[in-house]
Amino acid sequence: MSRLVVVSNRVAIPGENRAGGLAVALQGALGERGGLWFGWSGKSVREASGEVHEQVDGNIRYVTVDLNRADLDAYYNGFSNRTLWPLLHFRLDLVDYDRATREGYRRVNALFADKLAPRLRPDDIVWIHDYHLIPLASLLRERGVNCRIGFFLHVPVPSADLLMAMPDHQRLMSTLYAYDLIGFQTRRDKDRFQSYVRLYGGGRIIDEDVLEAPGGRRFRTGAFPISIDTAHIEQQAAAAMSKPALRQLHTSLERRMLAIGVDRLDYSKGLPERFHGFERYLQRHPDQKGSLTYLQIAPVSRGDVGEYQQLRNQLEQIAGHINGGHAEPDWTPLRYVNRNFPHATLTGFYRSARVGLVTPLRDGMNLVAKEYVASQDPENPGVLVLSLLAGAAQEMDQALLVNPHDLDGVADAIATAATMPLERRKERWHAMMEHLRKHDIHAWRRDYLQALESA
Repeated sequence: MSRLVVVSNRVAIPGENRAGGLAVALQGALGERGGLWFGWSGKSVREASGEVHEQVDGNIRYVTVDLNRADLDAYYNGFSNRTLWPLLHFRLDLVDYDRATREGYRRVNALFADKLAPRLRPDDIVWIHDYHLIPLASLLRERGVNCRIGFFLHVPVPSADLLMAMPDHQRLMSTLYAYDLIGFQTRRDKDRFQSYVRLYGGGRIIDEDVLEAPGGRRFRTGAFPISIDTAHIEQQAAAAMSKPALRQLHTSLERRMLAIGVDRLDYSKGLPERFHGFERYLQRHPDQKGSLTYLQIAPVSRGDVGEYQQLRNQLEQIAGHINGGHAEPDWTPLRYVNRNFPHATLTGFYRSARVGLVTPLRDGMNLVAKEYVASQDPENPGVLVLSLLAGAAQEMDQALLVNPHDLDGVADAIATAATMPLERRKERWHAMMEHLRKHDIHAWRRDYLQALESA
């Protein structure tokens, strides 16, 4: 069995608090095969970028690289998160295109290629993750690396016309042709990428999954919807109900139903629209007034980026407006919290919530939707209200699917979820849960790696 090499922006170093589903899946794959996990160290240093740190845990070697502030600002804060992130989430109006950050992005990817290439073996399987590292395979090929290399994009793919609107788009997008397999969250994302290659990328489509680059090199594409560690989430959520935080939450609700949203503070998550949708619910369904409390947990994300600071201020204003207009002395309709909670506590919150609100404007997948479903009490499950524009909607059509821009639709879905009879709730939950048990995070990485090895 070939050694697996995982490359990602951040690395789940042993002992650090990075126990998410993806980390579990990748560590499982690396542990089975023996392997190497490579990426940024998470450190911003004063001296030149490039110092390498290595440690071994079992049969996994962790290799990380330090970046200085200038490189980090250009590569991560700049091109990755001010250019690519808004572009890939259909927000051309927020794209900040700057040649200096573009060159910084390429420079850091070239540094990673310099540090990684000498550590690779001819029979390695290399699996590169996400938009931070799009050109890495091309740069590795330039350094003589010929082993099999796959890429997985965790975020959405916009339309071909939006991709084309990025200045010098072909310079970046053509680097994807160096991969053997490009994986996307949904068939819709795969189709949009193929359209770009055909219309603006100079390539052609050979069959459903095989594309040919302008130089004649062929590569494969595929949809691999990422998932969660379903069994673990089930157990964790049930165990969480005895935690003090859960007892305090239940006491504070005073027998009211709970609606919950958990999102990074990011403009792609549709939080202003969700807040307004909740306000519309209070206006359109006065018969339910006082029966439901909405808890929105939104940890600060990329707080040094101006758009995110503006978003935080906007949400605070909307929350104040809603509570000012609808609260009673013994009831605050919207609880808005900007802090992190342990994952085990969050799954307990999900289990306690009659309504799960997952309404992003765009999302590659959105694992909160899947975690909410997996966390439910089988005897009294809640109802998921899910955006049609999240990748998860392609698999979870038993949720109440909404257009996040349709405030009346969101409002009515909340009301429907809050009053749905138990038997209907159970039917919907069982259908989604059956899918999540079959298609969990471990099935996802097995499917992807099998496709990469045969590409």
